[in-house]
Amino acid sequence: MKARVLTVVGGVGLLLATAPASAHHAFTAVFDASKPVKLTGAVTKVDWRNPHAWFYIDVTDETGKVTNWALEMGGSTVLFRNGWRPSTLKPGDVVTVEGNAARDGGSRANARVVLMSTGQRLFAGSSQDTQPGQESQENRP
Repeated sequence: MKARVLTVVGGVGLLLATAPASAHHAFTAVFDASKPVKLTGAVTKVDWRNPHAWFYIDVTDETGKVTNWALEMGGSTVLFRNGWRPSTLKPGDVVTVEGNAARDGGSRANARVVLMSTGQRLFAGSSQDTQPGQESQENRP
């Protein structure tokens, strides 16, 4: 009986330990460095959470079709170091985002830089960057 309980507890512990890891991914697993995008639109939602923050913007194409894009940023520690706060982006703010599109062709991208309507450029903590801090120094206010 004790062995069965220990096996169940150990199995549950293992599942809980791997759950956060499954949410984290390498840049190249999801995004394509050869597919740069530059998107402008109004923020519709902001999810400030770990391991990555996400925000969503409505982008209108040349035909008038509106597509809601999901944009991944870095984790909160990287974002804080680069001038971000949870209140930096609010629904309704119009921003321009430079990043890389998803490999699957969906309306998702990994954001590198976010240009605010005030003209402020903020590094988005992209997981693509190989030299952390390089962008953050040049984009600090």
